[in-house]
Formats: sequence, structure tokens, C-alpha cells
Amino acid sequence: MRCNLTAFLLVTCLAFAGQVQARYYDDVISSGYISIGLYRNFPPYSFEQNGQAVGVDAEIGKRIAKAMDLEFRPHWITPDENLEDDLRNNVWKGHYLDKDDSQPLAMKKLADVMMRVPYDREFAFRQESTGEMVNEHVVMFGPYQRESWRIAFDSRKIEEVSTVAVFQYHPIGVEIDSLPAFYMVSAFGGRMRDNAHHFTNVDEAFRHMQKGKVDAVMGMRAEIDWQLFQAKDPSFHIGENGFPMMGKQKWDLGMAIKSTYRQLGYAVEEVVDRMIRTGEMEKIYQQYGLTYELPGLYQDVK
Repeated sequence: MRCNLTAFLLVTCLAFAGQVQARYYDDVISSGYISIGLYRNFPPYSFEQNGQAVGVDAEIGKRIAKAMDLEFRPHWITPDENLEDDLRNNVWKGHYLDKDDSQPLAMKKLADVMMRVPYDREFAFRQESTGEMVNEHVVMFGPYQRESWRIAFDSRKIEEVSTVAVFQYHPIGVEIDSLPAFYMVSAFGGRMRDNAHHFTNVDEAFRHMQKGKVDAVMGMRAEIDWQLFQAKDPSFHIGENGFPMMGKQKWDLGMAIKSTYRQLGYAVEEVVDRMIRTGEMEKIYQQYGLTYELPGLYQDVK
């Protein structure tokens, strides 16, 4: 997912043979359950704890199911090479390696609704060189959160982070192959390159900050908030800086369904819209110690 998010951000900055048949609204209702696509091992958004799906996206999925009087079933997604692959494998076609012959073709492993999909018009309507729509089989809808980048730092090592220029002199941890990683090695003529330390994920980078091996960590705001919430260390603060020359610094996240499932999408969108307007959505984020920011669609009407 992290690499796929980077690919999406870089893009925005700079034949059905063997197809799996999806479930329509009536099929979902009559089955008694709804399958919610969640990225595997991706805290604080979606992960397993004591055998149960938890995280903000899992909580949203559970509330969608409850509002529709359905059983919540997580559909765990292992990210492929890019977001288009994830949408194809989990929303409208199915993975070519899914050879589970115990189920008919129409019941192969697909999510009814996929969470944490960029809600971005340019991405949604992007075209191939032939003029064909890249994501023509998918509808991206229901923005429920605005995400951004954030830095956490050790105040025992750095007095404040009002500008990223401070990392010319202090080591900072970033996730490998992420946009922060590209940014830290290339911005300001590469003057921060030597102080950019690359880790498998934000969690590993944060653990190295706790050990004093780096002085700061950069990642998605929710991931940084989650680490600070768990650490509860008064020495770790949030930077108040911006990211000049970075390009896309905020983006909205929503959901995706197969393009023929619009009735199901309308029903799900109604639930999520109500959660946002009543403040229930913000409470879910607060439960995990996260900052909640309204997506642009809701900010525009305020």
C-alpha cells in the first residue's frame, strides 16, 4: 500500500476473460454480510489484533455493516505493484493466482467495498495512451478523510522543527521507497541526503528514534500520530513545518466499488456521510489517537 500510495502521488504530481462476477446490492443484502477490503498489517488504518480486524478503516467497515444490518467480513488486501493492480485484484476482476476451486467463479475473493482509495478526479479519470480509461471498471466515491505528511521529532535532540532545512544537520528516518524518502534525498539540492535513513516502515523508523539512532521520523500524519499515541513520550513532539517543493502534500481518501455496483455505493456512501456529519467519524480517529481532517468535499461547504 505504501508503494502504491507513492505511485499515486507521483502520478498526480508530475476484455474480461475469466472475470470474477461481483455482488450487486440485492446480492449483498440477501447474503446477510458485506465484505470490506482492508490493507493487511497497515496500522493504524487496518490490522489484526487478537484475531480481530481493528484500525480506523476496520471500524468504519463495521459501522457500515451495522447500519445496513449486515455481518462485517474483512477482506484482507496484500498490496500489489500499484493501486490499479489492487483495484483489479480486489474490486472488479480478481487475482490470477486465486485458484480456489472450492468456490464457483462468481464467488472468488473480491471485496464488496474497498477502503483507503484516493479520492482524486485526475487519478480516477486517468487515460491510457490509447485514450481508454485506466480505472473504467471502478467507481471511487465517499471521501471520508484528508491525509497529509507529518514529522515527529525528539525534543532532546532538536529544539524545534519549523523547517525541513534542519535535517541538513540531524538524521531523520523515512520509509524506503516512500515519497518522504524521495523528498529527503532530493530536496534543496540533496543537502539532506546523507541524513535520510531508510527503514522498512514508519514503525521501524520510530523505534530507531526511541533508541536515539535518528532524531526525527517523517511519514503519513495518521501513522505518526499512532506512533506518538502508543509511545506516550513527552520528549517526542510534532513538527510545525511545511514541505516546500514536495508537490502534493494533502490528499483525500475514500472507497471503491466495481462500476456496476452503484446502488451498493449509494447505500454505503449514505452511511459514511452520516458518520462524518454527526462527528462519529472523528470519534473513531480520536479512539486511535489520530488527528482527523475533513475531506475537501466537506470543507468546501463549511
